[in-house]
Amino acid sequence: MFSLGIMSVFLMLMSSLGQSVFWWMVLWGYVLLYLVSLGLWFSPMGLAGCWGDFLMVDNFSFSLMSLTILVSGLSMLASVRDVEKLGNKSVEFVFSVLVLTLVLVLCFSVSSLLNFYIMFEFSLIPILLIILGWGYQPERLQAGKYMMLYTISASLPLLILIIMVLAKGGSVFWGWKFLSFEWGWLVTLCASLAFLVKLPIYGFHLWLPKAHVEAPVAGSMILAGVLLKLGGYGLVRIFYTLSLFSVLAISIIFCIGLSGGVIASMVCFSQNDVKALVAYSSVGHMSLVLGGVYSNTEWGWLGCLVMMVAHGLCSSGMFFLASETYKCYSTRSLFLVKGGLVLIPGVALCWFLMCAINMAAPPSLNLWGELMLGISVLSYSMVFALLTGIMTFLSGLYSWYLYSATQHGQCPLWVRGVVMVEEYTLYIISVLLVFILGVTGLILGLLL
Repeated sequence: MFSLGIMSVFLMLMSSLGQSVFWWMVLWGYVLLYLVSLGLWFSPMGLAGCWGDFLMVDNFSFSLMSLTILVSGLSMLASVRDVEKLGNKSVEFVFSVLVLTLVLVLCFSVSSLLNFYIMFEFSLIPILLIILGWGYQPERLQAGKYMMLYTISASLPLLILIIMVLAKGGSVFWGWKFLSFEWGWLVTLCASLAFLVKLPIYGFHLWLPKAHVEAPVAGSMILAGVLLKLGGYGLVRIFYTLSLFSVLAISIIFCIGLSGGVIASMVCFSQNDVKALVAYSSVGHMSLVLGGVYSNTEWGWLGCLVMMVAHGLCSSGMFFLASETYKCYSTRSLFLVKGGLVLIPGVALCWFLMCAINMAAPPSLNLWGELMLGISVLSYSMVFALLTGIMTFLSGLYSWYLYSATQHGQCPLWVRGVVMVEEYTLYIISVLLVFILGVTGLILGLLL
């Protein structure tokens, strides 16, 4: 936290030297912060423990904090051409990303549930400003309204529950135990609803494709890479915290989540927008995270962490590639985006790698996440074996469909003269791939 504060003060001084210098100094600041986070991983003192009364960091939260710093820095690097080179309010954009990063880091590190709720809701403001200020089309106003209404309305029951606990003289710190409440199923629903919408599960997901389609590339990368992980993180913490849980409510949410993941995977085949397809695939992957949380096993919770980190990196890369493809074709329609292998072979290679990782091809981190989550779901009940198998099969199918639909076929006539794509494409994707392989090796080392 102190490093982020010093970085913000320093960047305010550097903003007076020029927008370009300010932009690249921020990027180098993100690099330094990420290197510091990697150094803390190998600190002999360890990460687990409570840092005062306000902060609490363990391996679970620190992994998501490192992911936040990495994805935020890469989102700024991906926006160099659209924001910095065009002078499109670059200083305001930088401060929006910085505030969002700070809020998300605090979200994953605060020890109080009330403070987490405040940061959880406050994170909507910077992402809303990014969508409204740097979005592409007028429909971004409707997308922002959907996002705010869905998330705020669903989080109100959680706020009422926190107030009830405080009124009864309880505590709202992680590790607190509920006081005696009647209607355990209602308590479970109120505590989980805010995070189920943020995850999101099918039925509460309509805000997600709209926000992704209208958001700029940085907004899509942060939204898919980090903000969706707030739902999984909150569910894990709430599940660990609650001493009163309704088995009936958990079973109902379990069934809705997994069956909704299958439906969302099927809906992917009816999409003609590349961004919408990737957004619906996120709904399918996050339903597996829901199953891992509610399986109430250590293996399932570790699988949730692996899947959230893997999905955050993979989906960020896919949204970046969708943005680069849009710059070449001036459209994201799957009926018009054809012939990428001939037109942009470097980006086509990146599409192949990201689609392979998205379909959990070995030795990617997604494969280990799906294996761990699949085992934890089956340990809860063998009834869900069919749903899990169908979801895994459809995940591979729509990833293959996305790659073949965009990279094969006849190039449209209006893009035959394209010579150069964004020069940072291969660099960003290479960073993501190196990080995915590095985290895969780290997870394998911990497991073996």
